Amino acid sequence: MKVALITGVTGQDGSYLAELLLEKGYEVHGIKRRASSLNTDRIDHLYQDPHHPNQRFKLHYGDLTDAMNLTRIIEECQPDEIYNLGAMSHVAVSFDTPEYVGNVDGLGTLRILEAVRLLGLEKKTKIYQASTSELYGGMPENKNDKGFYDENSPFYPRSPYGVAKIYGFWITKNYREAYNMFACNGVLFNHESPRRGETFVTRKITRATARIALGLQEKFYLGNLEAKRDWGHAKDYVRMMWMILQAEEPEDWVIATGKTTTVREFVRLAFKEVGIELEFKGKGINETAVVVKCSDPRFKIESGTEVLSIDPAYFRPTEVDLLIGDPTKAKEKLGWVPEHNLASLVKDMMHSDIKLMQKDQYLKEGGYFISNNPE
Repeated sequence: MKVALITGVTGQDGSYLAELLLEKGYEVHGIKRRASSLNTDRIDHLYQDPHHPNQRFKLHYGDLTDAMNLTRIIEECQPDEIYNLGAMSHVAVSFDTPEYVGNVDGLGTLRILEAVRLLGLEKKTKIYQASTSELYGGMPENKNDKGFYDENSPFYPRSPYGVAKIYGFWITKNYREAYNMFACNGVLFNHESPRRGETFVTRKITRATARIALGLQEKFYLGNLEAKRDWGHAKDYVRMMWMILQAEEPEDWVIATGKTTTVREFVRLAFKEVGIELEFKGKGINETAVVVKCSDPRFKIESGTEVLSIDPAYFRPTEVDLLIGDPTKAKEKLGWVPEHNLASLVKDMMHSDIKLMQKDQYLKEGGYFISNNPE
């Protein structure tokens, strides 16, 4: 039985990857940080009684800032594969916590690589490092001939998060070449799901749309609606992570859909899923979104209602306006093809958030209003 170790197992990608590996017969170990409140919602369905004879999912307390702790866990698990998905991955927040991001996202990667080397596991353990499209920084002159970013495009990170991740990328590549380790970078473009964190723009949009449709919220605020992203489904991307470590040779890979969409269009698609047609008015910081009509009888919202405004506070100090990846290598060499498109992704997220927010609606109507996102 293969053994896998996942950092960031409680996150969106970690939870989907754990499911995938368990389905493939792996024993899966996950690292979670100790916190005063539980943060295991995404993986609770995977966890059985630790005394169960068939328990193949195990959790360890750990932190990417603690080298001795990581070394001990790796020594105990003796993993065949390590997936380093743990990170402070919120780009905007990285401007507020640049030192912490560098420690976790940059040096955390080094700590894992060095632990594997010191334990003499470099011939046994394959390592996947979660890199990011933020490495490219959206610089137009660095695109390939097709206008996309690929494995050969130069990097120009535009945030502390991107800068920290570029260290993680290069130290992974360095250990691969210096110590002949099977260590790979997966340069992931934006990938979303119903398990996406609530502060990320796509989930912020789908949560707000669900709450507005159900009468729990009047409007919400966003930053740059012109920003374009290559959005895929996290389920497709974690499948590619596994495929990367099954390849014959360790390489670096771009994981993307090759299609781009504006934040504004994502908003439009989300409201469309609940039968609400929007009209966008104004430009720049004065742009708003107004309801034209609602065709879904489940939801009561009047035409002319303003549901979205712009808040300049949500603009980043250095904005990346456009990111689009070229997945040609992944498709041609590994046969990876996404099973989800943007429409199915938005549908999946909206269906989930409507169900979640209906719980709020029920509590509110019963006189016991408990909100996941209090106003």
